[in-house]
Amino acid sequence: MAVVNAYCVKCKEKRDMNNAENTTMKNGKPAVKGVCPVCGTGMFKIGGVVPA
Repeated sequence: MAVVNAYCVKCKEKRDMNNAENTTMKNGKPAVKGVCPVCGTGMFKIGGVVPA
């Protein structure tokens, strides 16, 4: 599983997200969705890509 670092709004810190998966926004740009390992809040990173 690849590690993607993103900012957690609830914890106010950068963390490695769990269950990171590639997604595409409405405008067609890539993004990554995942979950904060500490608080469980959804995390989102625009322009990120989960390496294979």
